[in-house]
Amino acid sequence: MRMTIQLRGPALDDSHRRANRGTGGHGRVVARHHMRMPLRFAPYLAWFGAALVVAALATAGSGAFAQDLEPRAYTNTPVGLNFFIAAYGYSAGGVVTDPALPVQDAHLQVHSAVLAYARALDVWGTSGRLDLVVPSAWASGTAAVAGQPREREVSGLVDPRLRFSVNLYGAPALSLQEFASYKQDLVIGASLQVSAPLGQYDASKLLNLGTNRWSVKPELGVSKALGRLTLELAAGVAFYTDNDDFFGGKTREQAPLYSLQGHLVYRLGAGVWGAVNGTYYTGGRTTIDGVQNNDLQENVRLGVTLALPLGRHHSVKLYASTGAVARTGSDFDTVGVAWQYRWGAGL
Repeated sequence: MRMTIQLRGPALDDSHRRANRGTGGHGRVVARHHMRMPLRFAPYLAWFGAALVVAALATAGSGAFAQDLEPRAYTNTPVGLNFFIAAYGYSAGGVVTDPALPVQDAHLQVHSAVLAYARALDVWGTSGRLDLVVPSAWASGTAAVAGQPREREVSGLVDPRLRFSVNLYGAPALSLQEFASYKQDLVIGASLQVSAPLGQYDASKLLNLGTNRWSVKPELGVSKALGRLTLELAAGVAFYTDNDDFFGGKTREQAPLYSLQGHLVYRLGAGVWGAVNGTYYTGGRTTIDGVQNNDLQENVRLGVTLALPLGRHHSVKLYASTGAVARTGSDFDTVGVAWQYRWGAGL
């Protein structure tokens, strides 16, 4: 048992010795045993809490916030940790940046790349995080527009996203050393995500990588740990500004899109975890120049995620998702991989 929880690396070893300085006799043995096991896994646990929306953001097809499949979004992370993420995703099927677009029989292939940065924050004594995600993509394929087949090949930037999240209950702001003795029970958190209209956009085309509008999504999440299993639930709503240059100068409005996502996360040990993910979203009916479209969304997507740590600073995440029920858009499959490097906070 002690061999499996032996601390490795001079930084953590030094902090462990400082944490036990001044104790003696039996008290020293108890303190060391208590600190060794959590500190041994603290870097891996920190990565758990810093998993971004990579599984969803790595595809141009997940342009609608409600389609995100993001496990471990509301868990604690030691303050001061930084994360850099690079990801690749491939999507095929009826994948479009906005599933409410008036296209039919879309058969597209999308190769996407994501660069992201995140930092764990102390938000008035509770843990928080700031995420910046910059996706790009190359898409090609066919779709029907007004009953006529069209081909499209496009590459460029997808609308970048900025997300601020804070854990309101059950996840205090902790240093890496303090985090070693933290054990999750119930965590309640909230987030606000904003998408900026900076992606590739051509008003003469229906299919674009950018959306030419701002999007804002507030969300409330709950995470409950039950031994190795963690149950998660998040509810949110996405709001959209008008696109005043839609397909030849029209004005396109979109109603709010409501979402509910759930995750079953299982910790396998040694920093490895897997998750089964699902999301349901409805709403988002659009209006073009005052005429309402019959494009109410009511879709379900399912996915899986596997996280694999590669030492103290590196880790890899594999993910896949598919459209289980698709009333409008989102009937596509996605697979991808994300690499993460973390540093700071004495790691």
